[in-house]
Amino acid sequence: MSYGGNMNFSDHQIGIYAQGMFTDRTPKITTDLANLEDQAAATLSPEALGYIVASAGSGSTARANRAAFEQWRIAPRMLRGSAERDHSCTVLGTTMPAPLLIAPVGIQTLAHPEGELATVRAAAALGVPYIHSTQASHSFEQVAEAGGDAPRWYQLYWPTDQSVLLSFLQRAKNTGFTTLVLTLDTTLLGWRPADLNRGYLPFLANLGIENYLTDPAFLAGLDESVEANPVAAAMHWAQMFPNPGLSWSQLAFLRENWDGPIVLKGICTVGDARLAAEHGVDGIVVSNHGGRQIDGARASLDALPEIVDAVGDQLTVLFDSGVRTGADMAKALALGADAVLLGRPFLYGLALDGQAGVDHVLRCILAEFDLVTSLSGHTGAAELSRESVIRS
Repeated sequence: MSYGGNMNFSDHQIGIYAQGMFTDRTPKITTDLANLEDQAAATLSPEALGYIVASAGSGSTARANRAAFEQWRIAPRMLRGSAERDHSCTVLGTTMPAPLLIAPVGIQTLAHPEGELATVRAAAALGVPYIHSTQASHSFEQVAEAGGDAPRWYQLYWPTDQSVLLSFLQRAKNTGFTTLVLTLDTTLLGWRPADLNRGYLPFLANLGIENYLTDPAFLAGLDESVEANPVAAAMHWAQMFPNPGLSWSQLAFLRENWDGPIVLKGICTVGDARLAAEHGVDGIVVSNHGGRQIDGARASLDALPEIVDAVGDQLTVLFDSGVRTGADMAKALALGADAVLLGRPFLYGLALDGQAGVDHVLRCILAEFDLVTSLSGHTGAAELSRESVIRS
């Protein structure tokens, strides 16, 4: 059953209770989303666990992301008439049942053999927009076929080869991706001990580079087929993925070659947020890549309010990093985000039960979000504001 319009997402809660009481069926996957990682970790291979769960350096940025949510508490208001709720919204021309999107996550086959295809199918069934990673295990075309007419955006890692860049943009347009999300904070891979200690970089085994391996411009740069020389293909990718020379001046080229909305992901300071507005993009994602890039960096939620105050009237402001629960989602929206991107939790659901696991996680976070907003006196996501939260 798809959610839409003014349906109460918390119907999922009563469904779980009814199954437990009348059929003795309890959820296969925990409904405690904050502790979902522990259940998923037991099913992942050591390599997948290291890549998916671990963060940069000592992990202090990831810990700061979670701690930042504890610094804000929801301030409930009573008797405000929230029997009918509607969380639907339109973000950069994309209509969605609630201000929630699937964050771009690479190499999803590390979690489950169906990878991105399972994720996009689950998201499509609920109307939750899916953002496709450049570093995916399935191509633009495969994901578009699996997602059907459901909304989808494309996340770009800017390759150093301009012909590949242009080909990626054209393929994304041709397959129905409406909004471009350029990630700024991964022009080099961060220092990730969990991967380094295993000497494990899956891209060099041609995992997570399916968009490249199916791209005519990329293949034109190879002397032999991928099948004949997979190592040469991996090395060819390695020459164009790190792009530390990327600069603000290059954004004009994107605007010339992409006619939809453009969003910059990885903004953590007011100065960069203002530069984004000056360079004419449509939106930003306040994000530190979930703590995967810089150890000791500022928590994304700490940066959100001042960035919203600085550019919220000029840009759509999205948020990710550290979101685990429906309450987290409510806090980020109350602090000014127009929508929230969900990352690791859906991936844990994918690891535990494929498409059904992603569906479970999405339904749970939406149900909890609906209950939290209703119980705190709001009839919809749009009513959340700074008055909805208070510093701890």
